[in-house]
This record gives sequence, C-alpha cells and structure tokens, in this order.
Amino acid sequence: MKTKQGDAPQAGPREISRRQALALCGGALALAAGAVPFASRATGTYPSGPIRLVVPFPPGGSVDTVARTLGPQLQEQLGQPVVIENRPGASSVIGAQYVKHARPDGYTILLNASLQMANPFLLSTATYDPMKDFAPVTGIGAQPQLVLVRADGPYRTLADLLSDARKRPRELQWAIAAFGAAGHLACELLNVEAKVDMPVVPYKGGAPALVDLMGGHVSAMIEPMASAYPHEQAGRLRALAVTSDKRLQVLPSLPTVAESGFPGFDMPSWYGLWAPAGTPAAVVERLHKEMQKAIQAPAVAQKLAGISFIAQASSPNDFTRYTASELSKYKKLIAQAHIKADQ
Repeated sequence: MKTKQGDAPQAGPREISRRQALALCGGALALAAGAVPFASRATGTYPSGPIRLVVPFPPGGSVDTVARTLGPQLQEQLGQPVVIENRPGASSVIGAQYVKHARPDGYTILLNASLQMANPFLLSTATYDPMKDFAPVTGIGAQPQLVLVRADGPYRTLADLLSDARKRPRELQWAIAAFGAAGHLACELLNVEAKVDMPVVPYKGGAPALVDLMGGHVSAMIEPMASAYPHEQAGRLRALAVTSDKRLQVLPSLPTVAESGFPGFDMPSWYGLWAPAGTPAAVVERLHKEMQKAIQAPAVAQKLAGISFIAQASSPNDFTRYTASELSKYKKLIAQAHIKADQ
C-alpha cells in the first residue's frame, strides 16, 4: 500500500512476515503429523494398534474370566496388544456407556453377558438402546449356572433352602452379581415359581458377591460356572442344583433345577461381543472371524470346556437376531415377575 514520505511501510491485509509464514507452516506440519495416526487407523489395515477389550465388571467374575481366557489368544492372532480394561459399576452400565461413546473404529470393544439386553428394562441409568447404539459383533457362547450355598451351611438340597425360605419370609437373601444378570433373573424366576420371598442383594460383580456368600453374609446365590465352579471344587461352596436343562458332565450327581421340582426351568448365562454403532462392517467381520478362531484354539477350548462353557461364535447377523429375541424375552420376564431394580 502507498505511504507518505518518511513513514515506515506497513504490512497490508494480505502481507505477512517471513517469520510468521515459517510459524504457520510449522503449525500446519505439526497438525498434519498429529492426524497421521487417526488417518492410518481409519484407512489402513486393521488392527494397527492396541485393542481395548472392556469388561464392565471387576476382576474375578464370570465375564472377566471369559475375557481373560480369550484375550491372550486374540492378541496372538491379531498381532497387536489386546488389553483387558475393567470398568465396573452400575450393573455393567458404566462400561457399556463407555463403549457406546467410543470412536467406532474397532479399537474399543465390549465383552458383556446377557444383562446387556436386560438393563434398559431395569435401570434408569441404562440410557442406551442395546440394538441401535451398538454393533453386534458375535455371540461367544453360554454356560450353566449353579445354585450355591456355604459348604458348611445347613442346606443339602434346593428343597431344603426353599423350605426354610417359606418359613422365614424375607430373612434369607440371594446375592446377585448385578441387576439384570442371568443369575439375578434366575433368582427372581425361582422366587416366583417356588412362591418364596427371598430379597436380592446386588453387588458390583460376581467376585465380591461370592466372597460374602462364603462369609455367611447372604444365604444363597445363582452364579455362572466360570466363577462358581472353582469355589465348589475347592470345597468353599456347595452346589444345590444347576440351571441348565441337563446335568453337567463335571458334576453328574448334581440335579437340575427342573429335576428339583420346577419343570422347564432353564436359565443359562450367555456372552457376546459388541462394538460402538457405526463401526465399519469389515472391522466387525474381522473381529467375528478372529473370535471364531480363538474359541477353537486347543488351549482356549480346554479351559472353556472345564467350566462347561458351550462356545459358539455366531455371525454378526445371527447375533443381531438372537439379541433381538433375548430383548423381547427379558422384557416379558421382567414384567411378569414384577422385577424392579431402581427404587
């Protein structure tokens, strides 16, 4: 721009100094460098970095046991770290919400049990839609549950426990790993069918509930084999019945709940893998294929068989249909049994 004689030239609106230009170029390069990892993760070969496998319970429960059985094998197959990240609380809602809001790129995934579908009917904190807010990846399998009491307690059969419960309404209590868990629903269903009034005491996972059961702070518990069976084997707890429709090979003398006076009773605990909604279909399919391969690995298969776990990595489409069916079933069961969690 023009200046008066003797005035110093002033930079026009489109003119910048050499120093400013270099600074801007440097900033642009830094921004571009910072964006490279995200770009490569989005467009490169999956996976190109660590995967967080979120477990919405503390260590030691059935969901955590299944995750830690599968994690090392998945890591070996994928060639990237698979980090088990425990995010317990609110009957698995905290972990589920965390994955719901994660970047949908396959690097944050959720391993949960059937309560993923039941929680929205029980808890006001479960502000997610289990079908719309997640991408179903694969079912992992299911396992039976054991009806448990202290090994040194007075109950030898399920009939003993329920008979005492009828004599002392609300004095005997069920421990539950979480509201909406398969163990919780099994307790409530047994309360209805046996016509007993045994309140439930919720815990932040199966492990602390089992500890209190062994300590005599609660009367009984229904818990999946993964976390229950080791305590039965060690003689710390006594199993009164199994919730499957058939007896277990590892405990052939243990009757089913159905055989104990409740025909048709069948309440397994099933497990699955979810990613945030919007995760690319190719990534979802890769995770399904790797899970299918992992459960067939000899070391993993042996561990799962030891807890009577029936492994089956269903396809994303099959798992979507199954979870939709389970959602409908739990809605009906919770309404019929008048199950309430929020007070």
